[in-house]
Amino acid sequence: MSPSAVPTDTAHSHFESDLNLSLLGLGVEYPPFLVRPEALETLANRYYPPTTALKKVLSINRFTGIETRAAIGDVDHPLVNQPHAPSIKELNAFFREEGVRLSVNACKKAIREWGGSVDDITHIVSTTCTNSANPGFDHFVVKQLGIRSSVEKILLHGVGCSGGMAAMRAAAHLALGSSYRGKPARVLVLACEISSLLVRSELDSINEEQKTRVGVCLFSDCASAAIIGNGIGEDECSTPVYEILGWKHQIIDDTEEDLGFDVDPLGWKVVLTQRVPTLASAAVSPCFRDLINSVPELQEDGQAPSAASFDWALHPGGSLIITGVEQAMDLTPEHLRASYEIYMKYGNSSSATILSVLNRLRESEGKENVVACAFGPGIALEMMVLRRRKLDPSTANGLEHAVANGVSNGIGTAGDVTAVNGNGTTQLDNDGAMTNGVADGNGQPMLNGTITETNPPDMNGEEVGGPPIMNGYPVSDEDDTSTPSLPVEDLD
Repeated sequence: MSPSAVPTDTAHSHFESDLNLSLLGLGVEYPPFLVRPEALETLANRYYPPTTALKKVLSINRFTGIETRAAIGDVDHPLVNQPHAPSIKELNAFFREEGVRLSVNACKKAIREWGGSVDDITHIVSTTCTNSANPGFDHFVVKQLGIRSSVEKILLHGVGCSGGMAAMRAAAHLALGSSYRGKPARVLVLACEISSLLVRSELDSINEEQKTRVGVCLFSDCASAAIIGNGIGEDECSTPVYEILGWKHQIIDDTEEDLGFDVDPLGWKVVLTQRVPTLASAAVSPCFRDLINSVPELQEDGQAPSAASFDWALHPGGSLIITGVEQAMDLTPEHLRASYEIYMKYGNSSSATILSVLNRLRESEGKENVVACAFGPGIALEMMVLRRRKLDPSTANGLEHAVANGVSNGIGTAGDVTAVNGNGTTQLDNDGAMTNGVADGNGQPMLNGTITETNPPDMNGEEVGGPPIMNGYPVSDEDDTSTPSLPVEDLD
């Protein structure tokens, strides 16, 4: 891309048609446990009295639409079974080991699909909201990957669930800067969160404050990574996963108290008010309109395309956020199928989730263009429009499809699923593949991905009439995504 093609308008009113920015590889690494809603009840009943607030939270927990959440350990993990909640020192030590391990594996998958060398990585943009140590976790990921210590690193803080998209936006700007200088850019984007170990701290607050805190019902663990390139020096035969066409960042005024992740002696505490779904849904339409109008190549005969002409990779912050955006933008569950599937199977993994949704979306047939969208503290809204290529599933992430017991074992799909044990936990084998039989339906009753109860509780634990909270997207056997991760081999 020539320097003249780089946008110079500080308001970013328009994006040029030849940005030449692409996602060259994606990698997602979930930890080896999937915990069902029953697991939270098991832990709560072990250590806390059945107060009114706790009963309300556990009632909401049964109706989130989440079938399982990805977790670094099961309900018997030592750190959540101490007499007290783990300290921030204990959480940091654990993240230093397990968070870095998840991150390294996710990065290896992204690098493998890209097909390049770690020596060609020019920048690294990372984010997490579940660790704040110095040096940051990215320092240790770089060491384990064998990346040059001179590679430029940026670690984003304070961006919460929008962190994955904020990191992609920052990476895109870095890549454009390299384009202006006529230099190649291969930016490694990384997001990692370990939220599950904060469960005792959240339950402490519910017990002590007698408040309905729903964050304890939603969050999960994950690391995800991507390689973003600027086209300079790339193999002409290489095909990107997605092309980046434009992006937008917006703050919703006077919402600082509605969504956050506050520092606490026992880690961090989720801030999530009842206004968030309404605020978030209302903000999407004007942001979408501005973004689409800033990308001239998307205009059709001078008219901006409708939201329904895109597939949507929406950060699944909660069922009401997904359905709220669906209704506000006149979409269908089909448009949001990847968001529904990731939410139902793995929960909300904060900043790491959006790349997982994009990874899932590219595995199925769909519309050429994709809108990615996430919300974070502020409230911040991040949006990006991408163009995807048709993916041959047999070569996803550079891995051949292995077939185990008649079920595809490629990226995002699994061999056999383990039955849920008495603690409400699904365990994967050491390679991250599910084993031993088929998962049963011991969670909330589902019919084609939809909760069948007609009177779920509201955020105050009261029953309300009307439709179910979740109208999830039906998941067919062919689209099964039950395995969080695959074995990761050392890079050569």
